[in-house]
Amino acid sequence: MEMLENLVPGLPGCPGCAARDRLIAKLFEIVARLERRVKLLEERLGQNSSNSHRPPSSDPPGAPSHPGKPKSERKRGGQPGHEGTTRELLATEAVDEVVIHRPKVCERCHAPLPGLPSQSDPAPRRHQVWELRDKPCFVTEHQEHSCTCENCGHVTHAQMPAEVACSSFGPRLTATGSFLTGACGISRRQVEEVFEDVLGVPISVGTVSNLEQETTSALEEVHQEAGVHVREASTKNLDETGWKKKGKKCWLWTCATAFVAFFVIHPSRGKQGFKALMGKILRGIFNSDRWHIYAARARRARQVCWSHLDRDFQKLIDRGAESKTIGEKAKDVARDVFLAWKDFKTGGIDRETLAMCLRPVQITFEALMRQGTRVAHPSTAKFCQNLLDLGPALWTFIRVEGVEPTNNHAERVLRRAVIWRKRSFGADSEAGCRFVERVMTAVMSRRLQKLPVLAFLEAAIKAHRSGRPAPSLVPA
Repeated sequence: MEMLENLVPGLPGCPGCAARDRLIAKLFEIVARLERRVKLLEERLGQNSSNSHRPPSSDPPGAPSHPGKPKSERKRGGQPGHEGTTRELLATEAVDEVVIHRPKVCERCHAPLPGLPSQSDPAPRRHQVWELRDKPCFVTEHQEHSCTCENCGHVTHAQMPAEVACSSFGPRLTATGSFLTGACGISRRQVEEVFEDVLGVPISVGTVSNLEQETTSALEEVHQEAGVHVREASTKNLDETGWKKKGKKCWLWTCATAFVAFFVIHPSRGKQGFKALMGKILRGIFNSDRWHIYAARARRARQVCWSHLDRDFQKLIDRGAESKTIGEKAKDVARDVFLAWKDFKTGGIDRETLAMCLRPVQITFEALMRQGTRVAHPSTAKFCQNLLDLGPALWTFIRVEGVEPTNNHAERVLRRAVIWRKRSFGADSEAGCRFVERVMTAVMSRRLQKLPVLAFLEAAIKAHRSGRPAPSLVPA
């Protein structure tokens, strides 16, 4: 009412104005609420990959550009002293054909040379050429014959092996179709083109999909074993990203160790999706962002990603006023964390020294967050209180071997799936989702282990067709 008195002197004393006073007070309240909402929407509109968890591909045209790396004085390409990568020659016994080139006359005196090598000749210089055959695939025809017994006249029919009769495509060719979609990121129609134009195999898009479903069945045990492994692991990285099934929103979850990546597609980003990924009993250290569902794990068994926090600190800076001061100081803390971790990873300091270097940083950060809880901006105060509540989850990487201060490992594992989603808009069926989660589990695990993917898929399909146990993704 003090503001109303300044606008309209004598208003409160005016007889019969009580209803008007209440109306004007209500309007002031509405305006204040709308101003807060506009400010919140403007802040959301200003989000980009530098101050939020949005990917760089979603940045609007006016977003600030990412600072590039400082220009190097070195020329592009391999540097002096670089070992390079050379293709080793196969043993002569391993090549398909040897073509011998021998001189016929001496280049000095022009005398004829013998047609056969002698002991005095030096070893030949070898050069190998790799080439595709005109017909890379070969076709095997299986015939079931019948024989008539001369004694009783009964006709006995031969039975084709089940692993042969189950498909018109061999295990390696079947694995190749799934390899092209799951590992190389091409569409089913492009797989059809590769099969027909490169391999000379007539096939339809529907058959490509059928081959994928056989791969899905072959990888069922592999997928389950990978899930057990990551759930039992002492440290793991977790993340989730959006997915589509028949145009409806669902979520692609991942849990990755150093050598095994496990994927699950689920309709929920909440408790049910998390349970499908991690099971009922939670074990090991979780490295993740601050998504609330990960709070199911105790704080001392978590590591919150500092890369995500660094973007949150930039968000505080963009708010201005008191939030900017808190954000700038928090950015300095994050820089100190990353510098100390880099020294540790490169062998400059040991773990004990790492803890000693970061102890004053921890104290400074806690004091800064307490200061942040007292600022006027409610979102900034809430964010700072949240980090105070997380406490030990910010510093687990200091004391636990194998834990990183960032969740970059899980984000790199998810990257291929994100590209898949962008080019295909998800999957059209439950069966399609199962193929994605299982083939991605196999592909990314083998890539983490630096082992070939196609050979593993072929072995899995062979085992499935013959009824044998599937090969293992878990390293010995």
